Amino acid sequence: MKFFLQHINIITALIMGCIFLQACENDEGKVKELFDRKLSVEEAKNIKLTFTTGGKTKAILTSPLMLRVQDTAAYIEFPKTLATDFYNEAGEVESTLTARYARYKDNQDVVFLKDSVKIVNQKGETLYCDELYWDRSRTGNEFYTDKPVRIRTLTHIIDGVGMEASQDFKQWHIRKSTGVIRIPSSQFPM
Repeated sequence: MKFFLQHINIITALIMGCIFLQACENDEGKVKELFDRKLSVEEAKNIKLTFTTGGKTKAILTSPLMLRVQDTAAYIEFPKTLATDFYNEAGEVESTLTARYARYKDNQDVVFLKDSVKIVNQKGETLYCDELYWDRSRTGNEFYTDKPVRIRTLTHIIDGVGMEASQDFKQWHIRKSTGVIRIPSSQFPM
Protein backbone atom coordinates (compact mmCIF):
# COMPACT_ATOMS: atom_id res chain seq x y z
CA MET A 1 0.00 0.00 0.00
CA LYS A 2 2.82 2.36 0.87
CA PHE A 3 4.41 1.70 -2.54
CA PHE A 4 1.10 2.46 -4.26
CA LEU A 5 0.66 5.81 -2.40
CA GLN A 6 4.18 6.90 -3.35
CA HIS A 7 3.44 6.25 -7.01
CA ILE A 8 0.15 8.15 -6.80
CA ASN A 9 1.92 11.11 -5.19
CA ILE A 10 4.62 11.07 -7.88
CA ILE A 11 2.03 10.77 -10.66
CA THR A 12 -0.04 13.58 -9.11
CA ALA A 13 3.05 15.79 -8.82
CA LEU A 14 3.95 15.13 -12.46
CA ILE A 15 0.42 15.91 -13.66
CA MET A 16 0.29 19.11 -11.57
CA GLY A 17 3.71 20.15 -12.89
CA CYS A 18 2.57 19.62 -16.48
CA ILE A 19 -0.61 21.63 -15.86
CA PHE A 20 1.40 24.38 -14.17
CA LEU A 21 3.90 24.57 -17.04
CA GLN A 22 1.07 24.53 -19.57
CA ALA A 23 -0.73 27.36 -17.76
CA CYS A 24 2.43 29.52 -17.66
CA GLU A 25 2.87 29.59 -21.41
CA ASN A 26 2.39 33.13 -22.78
CA ASP A 27 1.56 34.32 -26.24
CA GLU A 28 4.56 36.41 -27.40
CA GLY A 29 2.30 38.90 -29.16
CA LYS A 30 0.29 39.54 -25.99
CA VAL A 31 3.43 39.99 -23.90
CA LYS A 32 4.91 42.41 -26.47
CA GLU A 33 1.64 44.32 -26.56
CA LEU A 34 1.76 44.80 -22.79
CA PHE A 35 5.25 46.27 -22.92
CA ASP A 36 5.04 48.32 -26.12
CA ARG A 37 4.76 51.99 -25.40
CA LYS A 38 1.67 53.53 -26.90
CA LEU A 39 2.50 56.77 -28.71
CA SER A 40 0.21 59.68 -28.14
CA VAL A 41 -0.40 61.61 -31.36
CA GLU A 42 -2.27 64.90 -31.50
CA GLU A 43 -3.47 65.98 -34.93
CA ALA A 44 -4.27 69.47 -36.23
CA LYS A 45 -5.55 70.25 -39.73
CA ASN A 46 -5.20 73.41 -41.83
CA ILE A 47 -2.94 75.16 -39.34
CA LYS A 48 -1.52 78.67 -39.43
CA LEU A 49 1.20 79.49 -36.89
CA THR A 50 2.42 83.06 -36.44
CA PHE A 51 5.88 83.61 -34.94
CA THR A 52 6.42 87.03 -33.39
CA THR A 53 9.22 88.90 -31.66
CA GLY A 54 8.49 92.07 -29.75
CA GLY A 55 4.96 92.15 -31.17
CA LYS A 56 6.19 92.04 -34.78
CA THR A 57 5.44 89.12 -37.08
CA LYS A 58 8.64 87.31 -38.06
CA ALA A 59 7.14 84.29 -39.84
CA ILE A 60 3.82 82.69 -40.71
CA LEU A 61 3.79 78.92 -41.19
CA THR A 62 0.89 77.10 -42.86
CA SER A 63 0.32 73.38 -43.34
CA PRO A 64 -2.63 71.10 -44.11
CA LEU A 65 -1.60 68.66 -41.34
CA MET A 66 0.46 68.92 -38.16
CA LEU A 67 1.14 65.98 -35.83
CA ARG A 68 2.46 66.37 -32.29
CA VAL A 69 3.95 63.03 -31.25
CA GLN A 70 4.63 62.25 -27.58
CA ASP A 71 7.50 59.78 -27.61
CA THR A 72 10.63 59.51 -25.47
CA ALA A 73 11.62 62.72 -27.28
CA ALA A 74 8.48 64.64 -28.31
CA TYR A 75 8.39 66.13 -31.79
CA ILE A 76 6.13 67.99 -34.22
CA GLU A 77 5.78 66.66 -37.74
CA PHE A 78 4.38 68.21 -40.93
CA PRO A 79 3.90 65.15 -43.20
CA LYS A 80 1.86 66.84 -45.95
CA THR A 81 3.80 69.97 -46.94
CA LEU A 82 4.70 73.16 -45.16
CA ALA A 83 4.97 76.77 -46.32
CA THR A 84 6.56 79.60 -44.36
CA ASP A 85 6.72 83.32 -45.18
CA PHE A 86 9.49 85.25 -43.40
CA TYR A 87 8.92 88.96 -42.72
CA ASN A 88 11.33 91.90 -42.38
CA GLU A 89 11.04 94.77 -39.88
CA ALA A 90 8.70 96.67 -42.23
CA GLY A 91 6.28 93.74 -42.23
CA GLU A 92 7.04 92.73 -45.84
CA VAL A 93 7.69 89.15 -46.96
CA GLU A 94 11.45 88.84 -47.50
CA SER A 95 11.61 85.10 -48.28
CA THR A 96 9.37 82.07 -48.65
CA LEU A 97 10.16 78.47 -47.76
CA THR A 98 8.27 75.37 -48.93
CA ALA A 99 8.88 71.65 -48.35
CA ARG A 100 6.88 68.44 -48.57
CA TYR A 101 7.96 67.28 -45.09
CA ALA A 102 9.29 68.84 -41.87
CA ARG A 103 10.07 67.68 -38.34
CA TYR A 104 10.79 69.77 -35.24
CA LYS A 105 12.03 68.16 -32.01
CA ASP A 106 10.88 69.90 -28.83
CA ASN A 107 14.24 69.53 -27.08
CA GLN A 108 16.12 71.14 -30.01
CA ASP A 109 15.72 74.43 -31.83
CA VAL A 110 16.23 72.88 -35.28
CA VAL A 111 13.68 72.09 -37.99
CA PHE A 112 14.58 69.32 -40.46
CA LEU A 113 13.07 69.82 -43.92
CA LYS A 114 13.13 67.34 -46.77
CA ASP A 115 11.66 66.49 -50.14
CA SER A 116 11.45 69.32 -52.67
CA VAL A 117 12.73 72.07 -50.37
CA LYS A 118 12.57 75.50 -51.98
CA ILE A 119 13.41 79.02 -50.75
CA VAL A 120 12.72 82.18 -52.77
CA ASN A 121 13.93 85.66 -51.74
CA GLN A 122 12.80 89.18 -52.76
CA LYS A 123 15.32 89.30 -55.63
CA GLY A 124 13.87 86.12 -57.13
CA GLU A 125 16.87 83.97 -56.23
CA THR A 126 15.73 80.42 -55.56
CA LEU A 127 17.30 77.56 -53.64
CA TYR A 128 16.38 73.97 -54.50
CA CYS A 129 17.50 70.98 -52.40
CA ASP A 130 16.28 67.69 -50.97
CA GLU A 131 17.33 68.24 -47.33
CA LEU A 132 17.76 71.42 -45.32
CA TYR A 133 18.06 72.38 -41.66
CA TRP A 134 16.58 75.56 -40.22
CA ASP A 135 18.24 76.51 -36.94
CA ARG A 136 17.03 79.83 -35.55
CA SER A 137 19.92 79.96 -33.05
CA ARG A 138 22.51 80.25 -35.90
CA THR A 139 22.05 83.96 -36.51
CA GLY A 140 22.99 84.85 -40.09
CA ASN A 141 23.26 81.18 -41.14
CA GLU A 142 19.86 79.85 -40.12
CA PHE A 143 19.62 77.55 -43.16
CA TYR A 144 22.25 74.90 -43.84
CA THR A 145 22.82 71.54 -45.51
CA ASP A 146 25.62 69.16 -46.47
CA LYS A 147 23.60 67.78 -49.39
CA PRO A 148 23.52 68.87 -53.07
CA VAL A 149 21.90 72.24 -53.77
CA ARG A 150 20.97 74.34 -56.78
CA ILE A 151 20.63 78.11 -56.62
CA ARG A 152 19.00 79.90 -59.51
CA THR A 153 19.54 83.64 -59.84
CA LEU A 154 18.15 85.85 -62.58
CA THR A 155 21.20 85.14 -64.75
CA HIS A 156 22.88 81.99 -63.39
CA ILE A 157 22.31 78.45 -62.20
CA ILE A 158 24.80 77.38 -59.53
CA ASP A 159 25.08 73.76 -58.38
CA GLY A 160 27.02 72.67 -55.34
CA VAL A 161 27.28 70.47 -52.28
CA GLY A 162 26.72 72.04 -48.87
CA MET A 163 25.36 75.50 -48.22
CA GLU A 164 24.68 78.07 -45.53
CA ALA A 165 22.25 80.95 -45.88
CA SER A 166 20.57 83.66 -43.88
CA GLN A 167 16.88 83.31 -43.14
CA ASP A 168 16.02 86.13 -45.56
CA PHE A 169 18.13 84.28 -48.17
CA LYS A 170 19.93 87.53 -49.07
CA GLN A 171 23.30 86.07 -48.08
CA TRP A 172 24.23 82.52 -49.05
CA HIS A 173 27.42 80.53 -49.42
CA ILE A 174 27.86 77.23 -51.27
CA ARG A 175 30.67 75.19 -49.72
CA LYS A 176 31.64 73.16 -52.78
CA SER A 177 30.48 74.62 -56.06
CA THR A 178 30.15 72.06 -58.84
CA GLY A 179 28.50 74.19 -61.54
CA VAL A 180 29.77 76.75 -64.02
CA ILE A 181 29.49 80.35 -62.93
CA ARG A 182 29.55 83.00 -65.67
CA ILE A 183 30.81 86.44 -64.78
CA PRO A 184 30.35 89.34 -67.22
CA SER A 185 33.66 90.86 -68.31
CA SER A 186 32.66 94.21 -66.79
CA GLN A 187 32.60 92.57 -63.33
CA PHE A 188 35.77 90.47 -63.71
CA PRO A 189 38.47 91.53 -61.20
CA MET A 190 41.69 92.97 -62.68
